[in-house]
Order: sequence, then C-alpha cells, then structure tokens
Amino acid sequence: MGKATRIVGLAALMTGMLIPAASAAASQYVDLGDSYASGVGTRVFYSESGSCKRSPEAYGPKIAAARGYTLSFQACSGAKTTDVNANQLGTLSAGTALVTISIGGNDAGFSNVILNCALYYFTCGGAINEANSYIANKLAGVLDTTYNNVRSRATTAHVVVIGYPHLFTDTGNTCNANFLTSSNEKKLNETGDKLDAVVKARAAAHGFTFVDPRSAFKAHEVCASEEWLNGQSNPLEESYHPNVKGQARFTTEVSAVLP
Repeated sequence: MGKATRIVGLAALMTGMLIPAASAAASQYVDLGDSYASGVGTRVFYSESGSCKRSPEAYGPKIAAARGYTLSFQACSGAKTTDVNANQLGTLSAGTALVTISIGGNDAGFSNVILNCALYYFTCGGAINEANSYIANKLAGVLDTTYNNVRSRATTAHVVVIGYPHLFTDTGNTCNANFLTSSNEKKLNETGDKLDAVVKARAAAHGFTFVDPRSAFKAHEVCASEEWLNGQSNPLEESYHPNVKGQARFTTEVSAVLP
C-alpha cells in the first residue's frame, strides 16, 4: 500500500470514528415533571416558560449543556401525573436517549400540606393524614400509568426518576415567621419518606434508575446553617423548593448515574 493510500485510509477510518460521537452529542434528552424539575426556587426563569417557571439553573439544562444533549424541557410547576400524561410526553420517541422525571409530590398534595402546616396550624394534622392516605393507596397506580406512558414512547431511553429531599432537619429546627413546629416538621419528613418509598419502588418495577437526594441534602434542609432549600419565601411559591445550590446538587446526583 502506497503512502498516499495509507493516508486516505486513515482519514476515512478517523471520519468513521467521529460520526458516532457527533451523533451522541446530538442525542435527545427530555426533562419531565413538576416544580422540582422545572427549577422553582431558583428565582430565575426563561420568560417564554410562563407559569411553568422553567429555570436555566435547573438540573435539566445543566446536564444537557455538560453532556451535549439536545434538551426538550417539558417540566412544569404544579404538574401532577395527569399533566405529564396530557402535556409533557409529545417529544418522546424511540430516538430519545435520556429522560428524567420528578413527579408524585403534587398528586399527594404534598406542597399544599406544607403550606397548610406553615400557615394554618389547626389544619396541619388532617392535611398530613390525607397525604399519607393518598400515598399508601393511590400513588403507585398513577405513577405506573405515567411510567408506562414514558416507556411506550421512549422505548430505549435511559429513564432516571428523581425523588424528593427532606425539607426539614432531623431535629426539627424551626425558623422564619410561620406555624411550623418541630413535631410537625418531623411528621412532614416522615411523609416525604413514604412518598420516596413509593416512587422508588415503582421506578424499580419499571426498570428505571432512581436518584435518592435525601442523603445529599442532609444538613442543608430548611433552617440548616447552609440551606439548599428555600424556607418560607416571598413569593410564596418559591418556598420549600431547591435554591440554586440545591439544583446544582441535583445536577451532581443525576449526573452520577448517567453512563
């Protein structure tokens, strides 16, 4: 083989090696879910996202930028499983490489429970009991429906399900001007554990990867010395959501389970 022929052959081989890498860089990533996925709590949002409040500081855009994915950012503040099913699955396809989803908290009414406990002490116990009952009896079914819908469209995607961190310290530290008590903060953490247990079990049943942020957020809950979650805030909807540091940690936790 002559020198010129060898050079042409080598160039062809290198071109062949580069094509898969370029294709991988353009792989589609679809980010689904609720306000924890959209980035409520960071206080900065894409103007075009409207009431969905999608943030450039959320883990979806951060992961897409770091790994070269083409992002379809569908997560929306306030979303329940029914909203994901109806409004967020349209860009999923057999070509989707990665899906992340944070969902279930609003189905259980968890955000409303927290605000009830912070604003109206006398309704707190009943609200917690209602959330616990929903989690025990209904949450698994609605998650199964949504997870089945995701897999039926994104047939080969790596699906990552993100759980919820404890909002409050193990000791129930209180701060801010609200009606939250140490006792109710501990009960709310217990409800969060019940929520995560069901989400984790259903994710595993569908062969999805589960990311549990509770250990990572330990010592960074509301009223800790360095908070990764907002306490009661103005505007109220920013309350009890990950701040920019919290979303950065979510980015790290999700990135750790990706190939």
